[in-house]
Amino acid sequence: MAYLKRIGIHDIKEPTLAFLSEIQQAHVQYLSWQTVDIFAGRPTGLQESVQLILQGRSGYCFHLNGAFSVLLRSLGYTVHWHRAGVQPFGEQPRVNSFHLGLSVSLPDADPNVERWIVDVGLGGMPFEPLPLRYGTYGSAPFTYTLMPSSVAPGGWRLEYEPNGPSEGVDFAPEELTNLEEFIPKHEFYSQSADSPWHNAFLLRQRHALQSNELRGCMLRTHDRDGIRKKEIQTYTEWRDVLAEKFHEPLVNYTELERKEMWGRVQAAHEEWKRTQQV
Repeated sequence: MAYLKRIGIHDIKEPTLAFLSEIQQAHVQYLSWQTVDIFAGRPTGLQESVQLILQGRSGYCFHLNGAFSVLLRSLGYTVHWHRAGVQPFGEQPRVNSFHLGLSVSLPDADPNVERWIVDVGLGGMPFEPLPLRYGTYGSAPFTYTLMPSSVAPGGWRLEYEPNGPSEGVDFAPEELTNLEEFIPKHEFYSQSADSPWHNAFLLRQRHALQSNELRGCMLRTHDRDGIRKKEIQTYTEWRDVLAEKFHEPLVNYTELERKEMWGRVQAAHEEWKRTQQV
């Protein structure tokens, strides 16, 4: 119940598609996809995912989808874990277990659909569950196309709208019984100097009509009117954006640690601006 209250839900309901949609929508609004702890050099293990959220924090794909699967199972849903892989722009599709995929069996929700894709850890996450039936879903600018995977036989591929954070993600159909194979992937992402998130201060959040991204000092807002970018220039503004847009008040960090983090973010941003002027 504490987990549900963390995302603004105060009543437990029957495990229906309607309640699943309500939970997923609340999850992606209140719990941003983020690399804050990795950037700060304080990564959290996969086994601590639920506790991380209960303590007023958030995480990235392994934490968010891992904790979400625990929540859904506690509410009576049948949840399946899958190997998955995100395809960055300019690279090839892959299923490399650098993403934890989830699906939920709901045979009574729709006579034509037995399973639904749920994902609260993609960064470009759908706002609600998607039927595991090939087609295009959502309304502009947030549309998602589900198709057969070209790299996972029997699997599926989810592609974002054109301005999403990556090309898409592929899922293997086999159900996993534990998360062991994701542990070394998480260790690489969260601890290796070669990780794409090693020096990246990045948060992403979504609600029905808008998505927000904070990359260092740059706030990117995307809605039906297009994409707008704003440079965050002061510590106070940065802290307020984190708390108000991303529901991330950095409760596990002292004020001194928050200011030190801002100093690193600001220094990296100034260096980035210098490279743009060359």
